[in-house]
Parts: sequence; structure tokens; C-alpha cells
Amino acid sequence: MSDHTHDHHDHHDHHGHDHAHGHSHAHGVPVDATTATLRLFAIGIAINLAFVLIEAGFGWWADSLALIADAGHNFGDVIGLALAWGAAVLGSRRASERFTYGLGGSTILAALANSMLLLIAVGGIVYAAVQRLITPAAVDDTIVIWVAAVGIVVNGATAMLFLSRRGEDLNVRGAYLHMVADAAVSAAVVVAGLVIRYTGITWIDPVMGLIVAIVILVGTWGLMRDSMRLALAAVPEHIDADAVRGYLEGLPGVDAVHDLHIWAMSTSENALTAHLVMPTGHPGDAFLCDVAETIETRFCIGHVTTQIETADGPSPCKLEAAHAA
Repeated sequence: MSDHTHDHHDHHDHHGHDHAHGHSHAHGVPVDATTATLRLFAIGIAINLAFVLIEAGFGWWADSLALIADAGHNFGDVIGLALAWGAAVLGSRRASERFTYGLGGSTILAALANSMLLLIAVGGIVYAAVQRLITPAAVDDTIVIWVAAVGIVVNGATAMLFLSRRGEDLNVRGAYLHMVADAAVSAAVVVAGLVIRYTGITWIDPVMGLIVAIVILVGTWGLMRDSMRLALAAVPEHIDADAVRGYLEGLPGVDAVHDLHIWAMSTSENALTAHLVMPTGHPGDAFLCDVAETIETRFCIGHVTTQIETADGPSPCKLEAAHAA
């Protein structure tokens, strides 16, 4: 994804008033940042996939539902990382005649798919835990303790990979939060293994499986909510729409702002369109460039399109009331 900003302006008469479109196509994520993110996902996938295979194998050997449940959870995270990695690759491709915004929106779909997969995993873990509570089984506590301890290290190290970039992208933030939760869950499984060793209470294992399911559910809810909102073109959480409107309305020569829309083009890029009513006349290209640059700097919106309406009196634009923000 190229790291550049350019502006394009066109002027034409339409419905009796002048329109000027100022576009700032700052795609927000430099090439080196995208490459670094892809590298993080690749490393995270490799480390966690290896651990999932080890944990699932030992969980089956030790007959531990807690380990198997945690392996299932971690495998869900691997799938989520793979989806995010694939979406980041697609998002880095240039726009085409058919996909005029590029394929950055696939990152939103990846985050949404990840949350759905984790919810399915929750259902499977709960079902297995209930079955184990009904029919208890012996557990090899030594294997549970050591494998879960390795899980703390693996998940903690993976979380640290995403720590510095967690504020830049919804998928990166989701990966970071999942790894932190996984480390906490692994620590809880270690505790469960110790309790089984010193008390012989085997029902602790399926109970810990249920706790894992609850942790996944809580962590997934926020990711699903945020990704669903972005998929429905909601204003991203970190952008104050009222502040954006206030800035536009306070510009010199602007009498009114309508048809203001702010949405996410991807999990790291945002767009804005707005009609600025300026009866005194078209303000010039420099004005539009300054507005686009200010909005990008203050509100993290890199793709800005403003339409100037110079009609004196009631606006003839049919979108003024129909789609006013």
C-alpha cells in the first residue's frame, strides 16, 4: 500500500450550483508498516500453530479437557491470525476498476469471521465440559501443569509481538487481546493442574474448561461488536463525528454542512464525504487541500471528499435532508 497523499479537484455546474470535490487519498498505512504487520502475523501463526499441535497432543495423552479446550481456543486464534494475515495481503493491493477502494474492506470481514469462529469454539468447549462433568475422568496433572506453563510463555511472547502496533489496526488489537487472554487462561490451567495434584478433585478440569469458554466469550464480544459496526459503515470508535462536524462548520465561509458521512474503508483506513454550503463562492483548491490535511491529522481520516455548494438561498441538493448526519 503506497504511502502518499494527492489531491484531485474538479468543477462543474449541476442543479444550478457549483460543486468542487477535494480528495485526499492518504491511505494511512505506509508500505514498511504493512510489511511489518504481515511479518508479525506470520511469526504469530508459526509459533501458535506449533504450540497448538503440542498442546492438543499432550491434552489427548493426559485426557485433560482443560488442555484440549485451550488448544481449541489457541487454534481459533491461529485461524484468526491467518484470516487477518490474508486480509492484510489483500488490503495492500491497489484499487481496480471494479474495487475502486481496493480490498482493504477484507480486513473488516476477517475480524468479523474471527469472532464468529471463536463463538463456535465456545459452543464446542461448553458441550465437552458438560459431558465431562457428567462422566468424570482421571487427569495426568503433571502434563497439564507443564504444557500449560509453556503456554504462558508462548502466548505472552506472541502478545509482546503485537504490543507496539495494537492501536493501529482492529485485527492487530484483536490478536494482542487474544494472546493476553490466552496467557491468562494458561496460567489458570496451571492452577487447575496443581489443585488436581494436591486434592485429587478431577472436576476442576472441566470447570476450568468452562472458565476458558467464558474468557473467550468475553474477549470475543468486543471484537465482534466492533467488526460488526465497521461492516455496517458505522463511524469508527476513535473518531468523534460531532467534533468533525464542528470543525467543518467553523471553517471560514461555510454556512452549513450536510450529507456528512464517516466510515471505515478497512480496519486501519477511514473515509469522509461532506457537502459544504459556501454562498460566497468556491474557496479554491488550497482551501480544500488544507481541509483534507487537517482532517487527516486531527481525526485520522485519510480519504476526504468535500463537495462545495455555492447556491444562495435554499439548497437544491436533494441529499441535504435525506442523508444528513
